[in-house]
Amino acid sequence: MSELRVLPVEGIPEVRDGDAIGEQIAERTELKNGDVVVISQKIVSKAEGQVRKLSEVEPSERACELAEKLGKEAGLVELVLSQSREILRTERVLITETHHGFVCANAGIDASNLPDDGTVCLLPEDPDASARRIRKELTATAEEPGARATGPSPPLSAGAHPRLPPAVVIADSFGRAWRLGQSEVAIGCAGLRPLDDWRGRADAGGRELSATAIAIADQVAAAADLVRSKDEGVPAAVVRGLGRYV
Repeated sequence: MSELRVLPVEGIPEVRDGDAIGEQIAERTELKNGDVVVISQKIVSKAEGQVRKLSEVEPSERACELAEKLGKEAGLVELVLSQSREILRTERVLITETHHGFVCANAGIDASNLPDDGTVCLLPEDPDASARRIRKELTATAEEPGARATGPSPPLSAGAHPRLPPAVVIADSFGRAWRLGQSEVAIGCAGLRPLDDWRGRADAGGRELSATAIAIADQVAAAADLVRSKDEGVPAAVVRGLGRYV
C-alpha cells in the first residue's frame, strides 16, 4: 500500500472566460511524475464561457409551468431543460439526465461561487475534452524555459510511466440516492485509468471477484475535495501517490 497525499493549489485568481487553467495551476505548484490534478468543474465552466445571466434567458411555457410548481426561477428551469435529454423527476427538485449522461439535480447547474448575482454556471460541454486540453496546458507550461522547477521526482509507483504528464480529473458535487449530503465525483478525466477492474481476480481469502470495479476517478475527486475549500478560493488540488493509474 503506497502513501497518498492531497495538496491544495492556492493562489488561483478569479477565473474568467478564456483563461488557461492548466497554466495557472502549473505556475503555482510543483508537479511530479504520477501526480493527479483535480479541478473544480466550476472554474472549468467559467474558463469555457458556460456562465449565463438568468435575465437574458427566455423561458418556455413548459419551463414556466415547472418553475411555478417547484418555486424556482423560470429562467433557471429553462436552462435545466436545455441541458437535459430527459426529465426524471419534478417533485420537490428537478432530477434530470444531462446530454452527457449524468443523472443529477438541475442538470448540474448552480449559482455558487460566481462573482455576479443573477448568474448560473452550466457544466462543460465535453468534460473529457476539457481535461485533455488542461493536461496539455500543464505540460506545455512545465516545459517552458524558466518554468517552476519540480525538483527531484520521487521513485515511480508501479506501472507509472517516467515521462507522462500529470493526469487531470474534473470534479463536481453530486447527491446520492438514499444518502444525506453530497460527494465529489469525476465528470471528466484525462491520462487516468478511471476504473480498476478486479473482476476475475481473487480476494484476500482466495475467492474470485465477479463484480468489483473500483471507481478510481471518483475516489480521487472525493479525496481532493477534503482540501479544496469551497469558500476560500481553492478550486484545485494535487493527489500524489497514484502513479500506477496515470
